[in-house]
Amino acid sequence: MASVNPYLTFKGNCEEAFTFYKSVFGGEFPYIGKFKDMPPAEGSEPLSAEDGEKIMHVSLPISKETTLMGSDTVGSYCASVTFGNNFSISINADSTEEADKLFDGLSAGGQVTMPMNKTFWGAYFGMFVDKFGISWMVNYDEAPKG
Repeated sequence: MASVNPYLTFKGNCEEAFTFYKSVFGGEFPYIGKFKDMPPAEGSEPLSAEDGEKIMHVSLPISKETTLMGSDTVGSYCASVTFGNNFSISINADSTEEADKLFDGLSAGGQVTMPMNKTFWGAYFGMFVDKFGISWMVNYDEAPKG
């Protein structure tokens, strides 16, 4: 069964915010990555040094069932982030089939911003805004081979 977690979006102060959240909830960041750590996307503009230092993804488990996740925006995407639309609902599916079913069902009538696909971080992932204006992320982490 899928799990659901809040995903917060910031305009450059994600690391500060998550350091604060960590001081309140406790725990450790299992992952914190910066945009400079990403492989360059084909056909995209190079990142500025300032944008490279922004947070691409961070996660902070706050209970056994819930993880608070977040990232900064970079470049022209910053202008479209405002208070009220700076969060998404992140679904972690148990299989690619479940991920596709949830993605296809929830995105119907909405706007797909990133189709489901394998990612450089090893997940099967996609994003969309549903027909009610809610932003969603669907993720399936394949079990490590070995």
